[in-house]
Amino acid sequence: MMQCSILDLASVREGGTVAQALSDSVELAQHAESCGLARFWLAEHHGLPGVASAATAVLIGQVAAHTNRIRVGAGGIMLPNHAPLIVAEQFGTLEALFPGRIDLGLGRAPGSDGPTQRALRRPVDAAQSFVNDIQELQHWFAEPASELLLCAVPGAGANVPLWILGSSTYGAEVAAALGLPYAFASHFAPAQLTEALQRYRSGFVPSKQLQRPHVMLAINVVVADSEDEAQWLFSSLQQAFLRLRRGQPGRFPPPTRVYLTGVERELLSQVLSCSFVGTREQVREGLKSFVERHQPDELIMTIPVYERGARLKSLKDAAEAVLEL
Repeated sequence: MMQCSILDLASVREGGTVAQALSDSVELAQHAESCGLARFWLAEHHGLPGVASAATAVLIGQVAAHTNRIRVGAGGIMLPNHAPLIVAEQFGTLEALFPGRIDLGLGRAPGSDGPTQRALRRPVDAAQSFVNDIQELQHWFAEPASELLLCAVPGAGANVPLWILGSSTYGAEVAAALGLPYAFASHFAPAQLTEALQRYRSGFVPSKQLQRPHVMLAINVVVADSEDEAQWLFSSLQQAFLRLRRGQPGRFPPPTRVYLTGVERELLSQVLSCSFVGTREQVREGLKSFVERHQPDELIMTIPVYERGARLKSLKDAAEAVLEL
């Protein structure tokens, strides 16, 4: 059976509030758990009016506290924004509170723009030390030697699986060299998907955490009772993406008829090509071809639907379509 999960941004809807967005994320996680999904991951972004998951570790704790079984984690923590010791303490605390349920995905991008990065008090070249920071984080999570003067408390000895996130071949090579599972952001940056998977699988070096390559692919999924309805719901993501590319990020918009230029249509067809939109049967067939082509070990879905009830229904139908594979 194909293992399937959810990636969430705690999207703040137009006409909604941050408090509603956070409540919606908890509800979505509860629904994902009831549908038998494996993980619920939240992503770190800063300075975006439509994303409420900036304090990612805090929100992970809230979600974990209101669910029972589903693994909850970061997809991901943008490591250049943080000292590795702080990340170890935060996720060591989460693992102590919710044993065996916490994942830690690590990204190299800052998840923000230059002014935001400066406000975070991080060096502008922090991403250059990504591999060293991962290894330092592994050090803080390791069982401490008795003679060490400093260790992560909580954190030392915590069983928190690390994942490497990426949208290019760089992350694939890092994950392979360190023997870690790899999650690829094909839901918005699919251009290097095939090459990244080839480099990860061919270059993989077994580690204490992982003995063989393990790939998770991110996809956008919108399921409705008809193809027309699903395409209508999907227009929210199309609008949000175009606004972001224009440098006009905002709150997550309601669906509407989207009039696209030829350039915009080509852009969306490329960057959102790993999107599956339609009836449950159509989505299942599309996912079947996608899985056969790329052979992932897991899928992680975004459900970019504006209206709360339609989003929960889309999640349920999407989960059934994946679990039928």
